[in-house]
Amino acid sequence: MANTTSGTVIFDKNFAIDEIIEEAYERIGLQSVSGNQMRQARRSLNILFQEWGNRGLHYWQIGNNDITLVADQAVYTMFRSTGDGTSDATAIYGVDDVLEAVYRNSSNVDTPLTKINRSTYQGLSNKTSTGTPSQYYVQRFIDKVTITLYLTPGSSEAGNKLNFYFVKRIQDVGDYTNATDVPYRFVPCMVSGLAFYLSQKFKPELSQQMKLYYEDELQRALAEDGSSSSSYITPKTYYPNV
Repeated sequence: MANTTSGTVIFDKNFAIDEIIEEAYERIGLQSVSGNQMRQARRSLNILFQEWGNRGLHYWQIGNNDITLVADQAVYTMFRSTGDGTSDATAIYGVDDVLEAVYRNSSNVDTPLTKINRSTYQGLSNKTSTGTPSQYYVQRFIDKVTITLYLTPGSSEAGNKLNFYFVKRIQDVGDYTNATDVPYRFVPCMVSGLAFYLSQKFKPELSQQMKLYYEDELQRALAEDGSSSSSYITPKTYYPNV
């Protein structure tokens, strides 16, 4: 009689935090860890997720949202951490950066906005001019991210939307029974990364080896992450006068 397959593909969601920690400790030769070691590992896993924020764009952490425009208001605020700054039910949390934005009118017609840097925004002569926005400037603070629009929405634009894509922060580890906010492709490098972090505390002689495993698996995961659409680059053809 032939063996059957499990019929499920949910290992990453059933792979709880305590099992991830156990696997990481086993890779550096430690078993039957104490409660304090569990807490240390959970803290290290949170730090690892924050370090991934410096590793480029993670496509599973891209969000989309709307902000309702207010007449004569140019600056709109989103928060990096849950509960920062306001209890407003309409507040947007977990935002790390804004990637692209459009102005969406009452007929749901979108007009792309151009992202500008601080120097370009500073060079605008009249920042209080009102009208349909065409540009936006993003500032990233410790606790918040702001979008500054130019032109400033006027009464005709009030009630319309700023629709934008943004980089979300990876959710905290939380309870030991939780799953992680990570897709299955990143599970191997997550465990390897935690083993590398723990080796620095408990098995320094293994740190270099664990780092090599971690960086190798992370690069494979990053290479797989992203869009599979094709890009074509064609040189522009010039016909000089002769």
